[in-house]
Amino acid sequence: MTTRSAEHATLVIERHLKAPVARVFRAWSAPEAKRQWFACHGEWVPLDYGLDFRPGGKERNYVADTDGLLHAYDAHYIDIVPDARIIYAYEMKLGESRISASLTTIAFEAEPGGTKMVFTEQVVFLDGYADNGARLQGTEIGLDNLQLFLEREESPIH
Repeated sequence: MTTRSAEHATLVIERHLKAPVARVFRAWSAPEAKRQWFACHGEWVPLDYGLDFRPGGKERNYVADTDGLLHAYDAHYIDIVPDARIIYAYEMKLGESRISASLTTIAFEAEPGGTKMVFTEQVVFLDGYADNGARLQGTEIGLDNLQLFLEREESPIH
């Protein structure tokens, strides 16, 4: 018998990006752009990716880790205000086991020299899943990848 539990956490990450709000928002909203940076483990094998960026739209990112275990991300977009805000809910599975459910808000604000972006995730870890800070670390790596993507995109040589 599985023991049921729900452990809540809130992650807030603020980034100051040297790119205009429209470029930062596009990195989140354009499938060809987001697929390039939306990963936290470069050595994992991509299996399936899709992005339908609109209220009611869905996103999925399925990858296999180095042991072949499926990591499945399935999101549902709730609210999108171009160049201002994105709100979505998502679940994560390891293999067939749901390990978490989250509500995420990303806010964008123009500032001198670029964009202030605030990423807020309210997450509930399920049924004894011990995150031990991995979600925060993985999200930080993903946002580092976003920053590198924006810097490469601005570079005259790609």
